[in-house]
Amino acid sequence: MLNLQQKQSLQQRLSPQQIQYVKLLQLPTLALEQRIKQEMEINPLLEEGEDIQEEERLDEQSEEDQYDDVLQEADDQAEEDYDWDEFLDTEDDLYGYKAAVDHSAEEEERETPIVSVSSMVESLRDQLSFLELTEQEMLIADQIIGSIDEDGYLRRSLESIVDDVAFNQGVLLSEQDVEEMLYRVQRLEPVGVAARDLKECLLVQLDMLPEHIPGRDVAIDMLSRAYKAFTMKHYEQIMRRLGVDGAALKEAYDLVQRLNPKPGEGEFSASENYITPDFTVQAEEDTFVITLNAGNAPELRVSRHYQQMLEKVVADKKKGRTSYDSETQHFLKSKFESARWFISSINQRRQTMLAVMRAIVERQEDFFRMGEGHLKPMILKDVAEMISMDISTISRVVNGKYVQTEFGVYELKHFFSEGLTTESGEDVSNKEVKALIERIISDENKMKPLSDQRIADMLEKKGFRIARRTVTKYREQQGIPVARLRKEIVLS
Repeated sequence: MLNLQQKQSLQQRLSPQQIQYVKLLQLPTLALEQRIKQEMEINPLLEEGEDIQEEERLDEQSEEDQYDDVLQEADDQAEEDYDWDEFLDTEDDLYGYKAAVDHSAEEEERETPIVSVSSMVESLRDQLSFLELTEQEMLIADQIIGSIDEDGYLRRSLESIVDDVAFNQGVLLSEQDVEEMLYRVQRLEPVGVAARDLKECLLVQLDMLPEHIPGRDVAIDMLSRAYKAFTMKHYEQIMRRLGVDGAALKEAYDLVQRLNPKPGEGEFSASENYITPDFTVQAEEDTFVITLNAGNAPELRVSRHYQQMLEKVVADKKKGRTSYDSETQHFLKSKFESARWFISSINQRRQTMLAVMRAIVERQEDFFRMGEGHLKPMILKDVAEMISMDISTISRVVNGKYVQTEFGVYELKHFFSEGLTTESGEDVSNKEVKALIERIISDENKMKPLSDQRIADMLEKKGFRIARRTVTKYREQQGIPVARLRKEIVLS
């Protein structure tokens, strides 16, 4: 049995322009530059343009509205009469919509240097050239180097490397072939690169040290025979298993601590990663100068050539003629709308970014004047309420954006933290409490490290009422191990 029902519901859907604005809002400066270049490639109506006066811009807004009306009629193939006096004066110079961009004189004069960078991959391959390898050995070494992760470790199995070489080069290998070549790669500079785990990484570095280095042999023995006890800092167990005293163990342990746990970390890239601040904040006597850095993002306007085509459409419409076929007029209309939406979205992004940054500076004024130690509690909701925007919008602005201050470059996320109230009623940022916990731990007796409960008691004496589990959470967030793992060797 069929049953027809009517149901009315209210749904919120984003328009294409809103979606475009949201996507642009998430982009940092460098990504925005690439996005603008990409849009200019696919939309011929967009071109770079010089700045114009505000009065001209207002006139152009009216003119573009008239273009939109004419093109809409062309698209609909309607034959209605128009009040042509309301359309543009074709004798005026047209500039179209523009995206206003901040460019300081210093930025225009400064020439960006080209950085020449030799990647770690190239360095390893250069070293291989001195080893007199066979063609097959070079093939294996190249495959190993290409499989190294960004932190310098090799996490792919030897079986996978064998399969890759067989599939890509048609060469059949054994895992032993790869193992032997891996041994040689791991002893290139930086020593320990391409290790499969931390234990292997440390052992390779110890193996390459001169035999006369104090503590070397005991350190190798400790990692080989008592690695788990080493990671848990069970010193008495290690001494019993190795048959050494506290002095010998401390000498070996100190040597291991001087080794590099991640050789080659961050160097497996063809280029350096530079942070390009999205904002610059300068403190003056009673105010702040906030600049949205535009980088190399060009100013945009509608192409002069296509403006002339639009003028011809308007002029011929007045005379009752059709200057271009319907397909051409539809192309002009769609690309014109796309250009207008894109530039409007960029301008809206600029206004939103500046509004959020101004709110952050207003809330964190003490920080921008005096630096670290003066950060106030602040969450996304605080900024959203200050500028009457949605929290999701604030989140998109904050994510992945940086600001250049007089005290260094900071990610915008740095300024957001939960708040704690001291016994005196003062609100402080949890970042300040984390810094205090770090100082307490750095000053502790390493032979008798402080428990989390003891740290909580010490904080309470300073006016911070914090539960032990909160201390544990903050300690773990800072990557500080538990008290037992912070204990140093006690010499007998």
